[in-house]
Amino acid sequence: MNDHNRRNMPLFPISIVMQLTELSARQIRYYEEHELIHPARTEGNRRLFSFNDVDKLLEIKTLLEQGVNMAGIKRVFELNSQAAAQILHQAQKNNQEEISESAIYRQLKRELLHGGRFGKASLIQGELSRFMKQ
Repeated sequence: MNDHNRRNMPLFPISIVMQLTELSARQIRYYEEHELIHPARTEGNRRLFSFNDVDKLLEIKTLLEQGVNMAGIKRVFELNSQAAAQILHQAQKNNQEEISESAIYRQLKRELLHGGRFGKASLIQGELSRFMKQ
């Protein structure tokens, strides 16, 4: 089981979350009503919170203590979500990008032409020349 799954696993009832966060049940339900947290539900419709839910509640509490209102908190979470999505998209894009054969050839040619210093050939030039088309 990876860390992501562990942190999202619903484990804590609201009574434990209240002790961990020092928030009241009403406050926790209020943040759920405003869709800031999304606890899982049991068959008996009881809330179960994950580590990530507890972290988010603590972040909400900190932001409120700093004077940020609910609209501001929603905006902070929205921006964090967008930034995370952009980072994930960029990482996926970088993994999918493959260097074309012509790009490799151009890079090798550049290395071959500019590999020597002070007019002397470098060892890498001899090695790279094997890959150059004749």
